[in-house]
Amino acid sequence: MTIVKMPQLGESVTEGTVIQWFKQPGDPVKLDEPLCEIETEKVTAELPSEFEGTMGRILVPQGETVDIGTPLCEVIAAGGSLVAGAVGAASSGSWSGGPMAIPPEETPAATAPIHANAPAAPPRPQPGDSQRPVRSNPDDRSRYYSPAVMRLAGERGIDLSTIPGSGIGGRITRKDVEAAIAGPKDRYGAATRPAAPPEAGAPYEVVTLSATRRTIAEHLTRSNVEAPQAWTMVECDVSGLVARRNREKEEFVRQEGVDLTLLPYFAAAVCEALGEFPMLNSRWEGNELRRYRALNIAIAVATEHGLVTPVLKNAAELSVAGLAHRIADLVQRAHARKLRVEDVELGTFTVNNTGSFGSVASRPIVNVPQVAIVTMERVVKRAVVIDGDAIAIRSMVNVCLSFDHRALDGLEAGEFLAALKAKLEAIN
Repeated sequence: MTIVKMPQLGESVTEGTVIQWFKQPGDPVKLDEPLCEIETEKVTAELPSEFEGTMGRILVPQGETVDIGTPLCEVIAAGGSLVAGAVGAASSGSWSGGPMAIPPEETPAATAPIHANAPAAPPRPQPGDSQRPVRSNPDDRSRYYSPAVMRLAGERGIDLSTIPGSGIGGRITRKDVEAAIAGPKDRYGAATRPAAPPEAGAPYEVVTLSATRRTIAEHLTRSNVEAPQAWTMVECDVSGLVARRNREKEEFVRQEGVDLTLLPYFAAAVCEALGEFPMLNSRWEGNELRRYRALNIAIAVATEHGLVTPVLKNAAELSVAGLAHRIADLVQRAHARKLRVEDVELGTFTVNNTGSFGSVASRPIVNVPQVAIVTMERVVKRAVVIDGDAIAIRSMVNVCLSFDHRALDGLEAGEFLAALKAKLEAIN
């Protein structure tokens, strides 16, 4: 028998919420069959079983938010015992060693047999939970608080008895506590009323950040602290690119069914430039700097619930049309919070399009553990000098590169930008 744990659903993610259980105790489980659906601030994903066998106990109810590595449920491998927590000789099922399971010797001791129609047992008390409320009715799970809920409520001085629960049987989840702290949210994830009434005459209100906003803040702080960053910018004449896109966009929509923007062309040019300067396609893994062969290009997407960076896997193998389809799909699912785990992991370089907001110059922050990020600003028509002393109206765009100075020097960064500029200006 094994215990399935909350997996790491994307880089920088520290917790997840069980949205729905697809299996109940006693149900048969096939290899790769989904056990439950999990949501984080970045993705919603199904958790597949790494074993074939029988579903054991459910340790985390629907609606509960728990930390990465928290035991979620038990799965008894084919031929194993249905006694909860059976280990060693008591269970003929073996540990698969998968990333979402812990070996049998770490499973809790058996206390009762599992029955198909039995309610899921509550999580066992953990050290430090002595102040957790005692339930007068053993079947009333609504007043049983997880360590994460207790910790958050204690930090913010929240009376849990005053909060309605949205979990199974009215159980209070971490999201319920966060909602009570923050109140209604605006479209950017900030509270629309203060966490506590401001003092009379106070010149400000304290804005409570959402969990997503806090995660973004922690990630960007880590980027600025860990990576000594430098940046450089070039100006590109993309008149030929703009003319080509205008010629092709209507026919492209009819044939491909998606809009043709400048971003796929830009991403394709980035892939070509990275092929010439592969050091920018690297990641820090611990103390190692790993240069990757595959170009997994992360695309920065600003959504209503925060910034996410879904990844175009093997982007160098895609045409402009293929990039347009993949980008449109990832952007749509990012806004709908339907990204999968594989959609947001293992990016090797990030492309941003701040020009979509009207920006003409900006310095992006490196998306650690990557070592570089490039942004395309707004394309504007300006009078520029060409062919000696001639003046013409051209479509111009600023392209800015930020890089981790531990991995790159200004020479290589400048040469990469020069190559990217040449490729963009050659499109006609």
